[in-house]
Amino acid sequence: MKTATLLKNKRRSRRQNHVRRNIRKHSDLPRLSIYRSTKHISAQVIDDKAGRTLCAVSSTAKTMTDMLAGKKKSEQAAIIGAEIAKRAHDAGVKQVVFDRGFSRYHGRVKALADAAREAGLKF
Repeated sequence: MKTATLLKNKRRSRRQNHVRRNIRKHSDLPRLSIYRSTKHISAQVIDDKAGRTLCAVSSTAKTMTDMLAGKKKSEQAAIIGAEIAKRAHDAGVKQVVFDRGFSRYHGRVKALADAAREAGLKF
């Protein structure tokens, strides 16, 4: 009998593969990839054709600790979203495809996406 953790990981992996497969098949744009753990969140803009990361931001970065101190996790995600949009614009990226990975579009992931849109990133 499989444990609940194994089943959860299998569902996560299946959801992640489904999202990424559709993004890679239907888009030539760079993708905004999100990773969410229980404590932190990170985002990076990836050019799949060239196989390289154009810009990245994480809540674990030392440069972000002052801005994130004392904030709730959704507020931190919004700050990360605004920062990734700013860095993507500096790298010359104006439009991306949103890759939420295994996470559902809810809570911190939605807060990050909304903040990135407000900061000028189109997806």
